[in-house]
Amino acid sequence: MSLLSSIIPSLNRTQSEQAQDGSAAPTVTPRYEIKENPDAFGLEVALPGVAKEDLELTIHEGEMTIVGRRSWKKPESWTQLYRETPLADFSLTLEHDNTFDAAKVHAELRDGVLRITLPKAEAIKPHKIAVV
Repeated sequence: MSLLSSIIPSLNRTQSEQAQDGSAAPTVTPRYEIKENPDAFGLEVALPGVAKEDLELTIHEGEMTIVGRRSWKKPESWTQLYRETPLADFSLTLEHDNTFDAAKVHAELRDGVLRITLPKAEAIKPHKIAVV
């Protein structure tokens, strides 16, 4: 089964800029990669500065959605001079065709990267057939 037919973006990449006064928290689409091996699909989402408590992953009716918030509390003694990483809500929705076992999905946030392993359903894995 082709990776592209299994997990595809349902939204185009859009990214809004934070208001100059910092008042508006835009919604951004994080950067991500999709990979495949014989046993699983893999999704890596770049989420620098995001705590796992600020992250939600759901799989429902042909869609996988990742939503959350990137926030930062400025220490009292610091003055912010420049920010390239926006303080923002983020959302990523990917459509899929149920070719993985949702009950066995594993997600881990480490070093600013969310790594999701989606084990392939047995029905789509290649099987060797013994010839007798």
